[in-house]
Amino acid sequence: MRVAVVGATGNVGTAVLTALHERPEVSSVLGIARRMPDQGAEPYAQADWASIDIGAAVKAPEAIAHLTKAFADVDAVIHLAWLIQPNSKRDLLHRVNVEGTRNVARAAAAAGVDTLVVASSVGAYSPSPGLEVRDESWETGGISTSHYSVDKAAQERVLDEFEAEHPEVTVTRLRPALIFSAAAASEIQRYFLGSWMPVQALKAGRPPLLPLPQGLRIQAVHADDMGAAYAAAAVAGVKGAFNICADDVLGVQDLADIVGDGKKVRPVELPPSMVRTAMSAGHLTGLVAADPGWLDMGMNVPVMDNARAKAELGWKPTRTAADAVAELLGGMIEGTGADSVPMRPRDAGGGSLPVSAVPGGADAGEGASAGKRSPRISEDVDRDLLNLYISDHLTGATAGMSRIERMAEANVDTPVFAELSMLAHEIRNEHRFLEQLLEDLGFKQLPHRQAAAWVGEKAARLKNNGRLVKRSPMTLVLEAELMRSAVIGKKGGWESLRDNAQLLGLDKQVFADLVDNVDRQVAVLDQVHAYARRRAFRTDLETFTPQD
Repeated sequence: MRVAVVGATGNVGTAVLTALHERPEVSSVLGIARRMPDQGAEPYAQADWASIDIGAAVKAPEAIAHLTKAFADVDAVIHLAWLIQPNSKRDLLHRVNVEGTRNVARAAAAAGVDTLVVASSVGAYSPSPGLEVRDESWETGGISTSHYSVDKAAQERVLDEFEAEHPEVTVTRLRPALIFSAAAASEIQRYFLGSWMPVQALKAGRPPLLPLPQGLRIQAVHADDMGAAYAAAAVAGVKGAFNICADDVLGVQDLADIVGDGKKVRPVELPPSMVRTAMSAGHLTGLVAADPGWLDMGMNVPVMDNARAKAELGWKPTRTAADAVAELLGGMIEGTGADSVPMRPRDAGGGSLPVSAVPGGADAGEGASAGKRSPRISEDVDRDLLNLYISDHLTGATAGMSRIERMAEANVDTPVFAELSMLAHEIRNEHRFLEQLLEDLGFKQLPHRQAAAWVGEKAARLKNNGRLVKRSPMTLVLEAELMRSAVIGKKGGWESLRDNAQLLGLDKQVFADLVDNVDRQVAVLDQVHAYARRRAFRTDLETFTPQD
């Protein structure tokens, strides 16, 4: 059988690809996402790929048409796509998460797909605080103060309607607990904690106290077990809902023990209202990525019974919730990730770009300081000038990285988001490459220059471009022009390093490839500019809503 996975590059999607590859019933897999992963890396190399927007920046008829064509030879569809951020764009989240589910379901029916497996959530359930265990018959009214929960409950209603209209399609709903793995650590930190949280400091030591909301209890499931559940559901073709979670339920002392990792950490239980106030303040100031609705949901969702999944899907957890949380925490400390844009490691590097330009030297994540070979710089080279030159390019890369990341984030609801996001991933990797190059050459970074560039780029955002309370359509035009100039400018840096590579003891081909890559990056920005300039000064064309 052939299985399509919509949303195949995130935490769960990556695990599902692995699980499907291990099922003898599955002959081929189609991965669908807006942003493509590294298709040469596992498990992404095992699938065919299509870039399809299910509703963020296209209207329903176009999304359904593209999906229907992709599903033409598919036996089962696993729908995982769900937009977590940005919290502030509720219309966008509803359009992708709720209406996007409707689009996927309609396309599956139009293509004659037999089985549709959809990612629901424990968050779809109505409140049930306490430890009473609930099965799949518990009401799915959601938690009213959590936008995620409200949308998951709305998704359930979409599926109710679809089942009534299309009884020929087997609709399976999986309602998982929190889904954790080491590979998802950096993604989860970005979505919920934010980049400011110094989780990596736990490597140096564990805190004696751990403040937690009073009465908190957590169910979790490892991503690998979750992937196995989706694969089992796609093959089994059993209608209905299934709770997916490990067998253990974690309380505050369990969480403190996990954080302690063998050392004594005492949980301090705080009133949930106090935690909510602090979380709200942190979210408003940008220090915490998640809004307080996530806490409301966590404190009120029921404890789930997983017996039906065990009995009818032949599924069982192979890891405990404690194992999953511990693995996630370890991954956050190390900054681990995977080879897709959503799951990129904290210190992004790798992919098609070598981490080091030292011939036979550093592998991914290992520089000269790790005992690898150091380049032999010719005595004819002025080391101070070279250090300054590369540092200046790193300064430019710092500003460029900040700008392109902001462009991608601000334009998630436009048709050019996928291109901007993947370009941001490349530029982030180039920034990491320059940092490693300075280390390989034994040079010092000049952090005050990078800090000034970062501050300057943030200050430039204060320009309102003719709009005070909403995004100006002119901003994307100007940013594309500035970014295009910066990308063209860096080409000279790669050319200089390419032509002096022998004197520096570096691999010339690495820089030649970077030079060649500039033209493709410029072409992406040309495409972005062409989209933006057609709308920047018009009153009859929208920039930030789905396009016809």
